[in-house]
Formats: sequence, C-alpha cells, structure tokens
Amino acid sequence: MAGKDGGPPTKLITQNRKARHNYEIEDTLEAGIVLVGTEVKSCREGKANLTDAYGVIKDGEAWLFGSHISPYSHGNRENHDPERARKLLLNRNEIERLDKRVSQEGRTMVPLKMYFKQGMVKVELAIARGKNVHDKRQSTAKRDAERQMQQALGRRR
Repeated sequence: MAGKDGGPPTKLITQNRKARHNYEIEDTLEAGIVLVGTEVKSCREGKANLTDAYGVIKDGEAWLFGSHISPYSHGNRENHDPERARKLLLNRNEIERLDKRVSQEGRTMVPLKMYFKQGMVKVELAIARGKNVHDKRQSTAKRDAERQMQQALGRRR
C-alpha cells in the first residue's frame, strides 16, 4: 500500500473502527510512538488494539493510554506490559496546539490507526468530539441513503 502522497509504502497494523462511529473527527495528525523491542515485534505480527485507547497531554508530553499490544509470542521474561502508557513523539508546537484544542469542551484525542512508515511505528491521532445517540442515528441514516443511491445508479447502467 503506497503512501497518500505517492511516497514510501505504509503497512497498517490496526485501526480503531469504532472511533468514526462514536466521535465526530475534526482534525488528524501523525505522531511517532515510543515502543520497546518486543512491542515492535508484536506490531509486526498485527497484535495491537486501539479500541479503548485515548491520548492525554500531561506535564507537556503527549501520552497514549488504553492501547493494548499483546506480549510477543517468542519473548522471554523481559516481555513488555501490554497495557502500559506509551509516550507519543510530537514537537512542542504540536503538543501546545493539541492541548489548546483538547481543553475546549467535549474534545478528546483518539487514535484512529497504527501503522509502519519507513520502518517506524506511527499513530494517526484525531481531535474529536463525542457524538450523542441522535448524531449516531443521523450519520447511520445518511450512510444508508448514500448506499441506496449508489446501488440505484449501479442498476441503471
């Protein structure tokens, strides 16, 4: 799979599919993540999960909580803790901008996907606002209507 700009290929590790259903995505940004060796090996096997993960700005640093990277299958007693907090690699300006946006009411940092880019593990973070039940129903109805239109156009050909 080639990059968006036709650049180097990226390999998807995992996606947070519920994020787009539960949140209204306002902005996205790419961040590096600090991992230990066995975590990288588990990611290469695709054993990561972002379902309950969220980002936090704490003491001027960005952190990812709630992500689960399974212990490496061929690891030894030095294997990593699967639920540990992981530091996100962003520059100071990006952290300050995120902190301002997240401090606004009802906003949070949600990881959308984790992938390899040039051999490094990256996380796509989103600034998001939670949807209520009415918004979820409305977006589902809109998606269904678009699907029906596409099916109707397909039958006409």
